[in-house]
Amino acid sequence: MAPHGRARAVPRTDFHSFSHPGGDMELVTRRFLLGALPSTIGLATLPALPALAATPGLTTHMLDTMNGIPAEGVRIDFSVLEADVYRLIATMRTNADGRTPVPLLNADTMKAGRYQLLFYVAEYFAKRGVALPDPPFVDRAVIQFGITDAAAHYHVPLLASPWSYTTYRGS
Repeated sequence: MAPHGRARAVPRTDFHSFSHPGGDMELVTRRFLLGALPSTIGLATLPALPALAATPGLTTHMLDTMNGIPAEGVRIDFSVLEADVYRLIATMRTNADGRTPVPLLNADTMKAGRYQLLFYVAEYFAKRGVALPDPPFVDRAVIQFGITDAAAHYHVPLLASPWSYTTYRGS
């Protein structure tokens, strides 16, 4: 028994390999015995697929963390820093998957430099019928970032609610 009278999980792992049209897959099955109740979790390790991440460029998307869905219809302003001033390159809206319909930069337009993404967060949540304070706690999310390697792929996602947001360099 574990401390405080709780049953301790005892993992047992079985590895099984099998083939599918795209190549070999490995199925990892893990069984945990919690008291007398067994539960099984199956995880498949898939072969690598050709990915957008291998193509130089810049992409973004927004996830609505309040509702647990991709944020469709978010206005995003994309700018580049030139002579200490951000110059607007494009304004886009996210699609049903929460992504811009095309990459912000592609292999031909990708350059090292400083960039800015401006997400209109409060506008998005207001259109969804969320009651926001006036002024909204998070009106717009500004992400200023640098690109150093023009041959790499950069993905800058935004996870947002009416009260918080976060970003990271994705793949």
